[in-house]
Amino acid sequence: MTQMSPSEDIRSVTDLKRNTRDILDHIHATGRPVVLTVNGRADSVLMDVHVYEKHLRAANLSKLLAPAELDIESGRTRSARTFVKEFKRDKKIQR
Repeated sequence: MTQMSPSEDIRSVTDLKRNTRDILDHIHATGRPVVLTVNGRADSVLMDVHVYEKHLRAANLSKLLAPAELDIESGRTRSARTFVKEFKRDKKIQR
């Protein structure tokens, strides 16, 4: 996603009502979200569904990695060789 352009990517809800198709076309063409304002203040964000799904996958992956990062910070790690040896032993896998 390219950097946000305040002159193009901040629009009022009134503008959205009047120019819905144009704003949606802009979102799809640029891949950038549009910030909607109400009374001059940021209120909501519109974004392309594919960009949203990409962000959602990244957030979900981040949640899955967080416990592992805590283990690393706490020193609760072991070498890959040790892990494989223990895994094979626990699963009763012969060489």
